[in-house]
Amino acid sequence: MLPSVLLLALGLVVLVRASDQFVLGSARLAVELRLAPVVVGVVIVGFGTSAPELLVSGLAAAQGAIDLGTGNIIGSNIANLLLVLGAAAVVAPLAIEPDIVRREVPLSLASVAAFAWVLQGRLLAVEAVLLGLLLVAVLTLVIVLSRFGTVRIDPAIEELSKERVRGGREAVRTLLGLAGTLAAAQAMVLGATDLAARAGLDEGIVGLTIIAIGTSLPELATAAQSARRGEAGLLVGNLLGSNVFNAAAVGGVVAAAGAAQGLVVGPSLAGSTLVMLGVAVAVSLLLVLRRRVGRLEGAVLLMAYAAFTASLPSLAG
Repeated sequence: MLPSVLLLALGLVVLVRASDQFVLGSARLAVELRLAPVVVGVVIVGFGTSAPELLVSGLAAAQGAIDLGTGNIIGSNIANLLLVLGAAAVVAPLAIEPDIVRREVPLSLASVAAFAWVLQGRLLAVEAVLLGLLLVAVLTLVIVLSRFGTVRIDPAIEELSKERVRGGREAVRTLLGLAGTLAAAQAMVLGATDLAARAGLDEGIVGLTIIAIGTSLPELATAAQSARRGEAGLLVGNLLGSNVFNAAAVGGVVAAAGAAQGLVVGPSLAGSTLVMLGVAVAVSLLLVLRRRVGRLEGAVLLMAYAAFTASLPSLAG
């Protein structure tokens, strides 16, 4: 069992570092190609920051571990809204901007609901296509809205446009980051599946906890920094956007891989799917009605995440 734990831990460490380099290299190359900041921030960085979930879940599903891959998506979406958002609010209260409420909240909720619907019954290729089309529609809407100045761009993306970028160096950085992320994702999948088998754990539970928290670590670190800098709008928007990518992009890949093999998501994830949808609805209502996530609300979100984790054995049963 020890080799599996070490392989899982090594994969996690490399995943965090390699994915950061992949995002940075991709963003700098996009800037050198003179892509619009909104495209860099929403599309390039959006896909890049979801690369850990995409590769881990995609590889797991392709290798037949559909519950591990699906559990990672469900767990990451729950962790973003309870663990990451809660931790950020405890660090500093978050005031929610009206644009976030009008745009990101319904898009995120719709994406999570669509993914939850796909998980009911056997996975079908048409459902994977529908999730892909949903992602394209969301990205198109955000880019179109950016023309009217209603989409905020991370200041870090704006700063990239002022840097001198060496294309060859950044291309190498991007390729090495992608290779490292892919290798780390494979290590995590192998370690997690072997650990589950040796310890008698359900693969879905491993995906919901260890893998989901691991792939959400970059969001957790970024959220804490954004909260300290008072960038609540970007923080909440990025978390909701992450759930859109997880549900539509990563969910589409997993659904396609599962459909190709005729796989069905195990019953152990049925309860967690409902929790994911319930958390998305509850947090959406909090953002719409309160327009603020204070330290008290943040503490409640963290306690809810702890309660969810503690209830996993009963949910899986």
